Amino acid sequence: MLNQLKKLTRRPVIFGLAAVLAAALCIPTLLREQPAQAAAAITNWGLSFQQPGKTPTGNASAEYLSDFDAYFVAPEEQNGEKAIYLTFDCGYENGCTAPILDALKKHNVKACFFVVGNYLDSAPELVQRMTEEGHIVGNHTLTHPDMSEIADLGSFQQQLEGVEEKYRQITGQEMQKFYRPPQGKFSESNLQQAQQLGYKTIFWSLAYVDWYADKQPSHEEAFEKLCGRIHPGAIVLLHSTSQTNAEILDELLTKWEGEGYTFKTLDQLGQ
Repeated sequence: MLNQLKKLTRRPVIFGLAAVLAAALCIPTLLREQPAQAAAAITNWGLSFQQPGKTPTGNASAEYLSDFDAYFVAPEEQNGEKAIYLTFDCGYENGCTAPILDALKKHNVKACFFVVGNYLDSAPELVQRMTEEGHIVGNHTLTHPDMSEIADLGSFQQQLEGVEEKYRQITGQEMQKFYRPPQGKFSESNLQQAQQLGYKTIFWSLAYVDWYADKQPSHEEAFEKLCGRIHPGAIVLLHSTSQTNAEILDELLTKWEGEGYTFKTLDQLGQ
């Protein structure tokens, strides 16, 4: 029993004291119900990679997230379809987005760029280019706060609608309703609020530490992470501020294509 409890508490799901005590009484039942029971307490998205080339385990299950129109991996990954959903988080512009767009255009790959309010203010021409070249521009909130600390719908709505309005002013179009929580911080009420506003919440099943401008990973490190952990149905998170990403993207797309992967967009999730 003690060994079973130790293994249980190492799982990438957050448990309260009551859940641990319950485990001592009925471990088989808890193992069956664990993801749904625990997910409401999670505020940080996290992954555990068990096998190379296989879908990682999230600290909330795909089944739990689907109740809120939220995803970290494509549903069709269960069928082994070798599709990749490529996404970029855009907090600010430092000259790397244009070469990223160039590489995507070369390979005829469409991605989703999750933008914050500051990005829309400072780089409207790049937002316009994303739209004109067929990419999705997603919502990464107006000011990039910890959304898990926002409890009321009105404040949550302001963070999303502020981005929608800026996008509308730049492009004359309505923003497609895909939302990524800043830093992956969320709560169950956030998932409900986003769903209520017509949004799909998009987490990720593959990312790496690429966001420190003054401490960029080497090309070798990037390829090791991004090629070693790619898997069918992956929702990939990269940062558009990364010089490494800008430099390797052409070759990276070639490598993934050579492994038989195709690219889909977020509006194709589940299709």
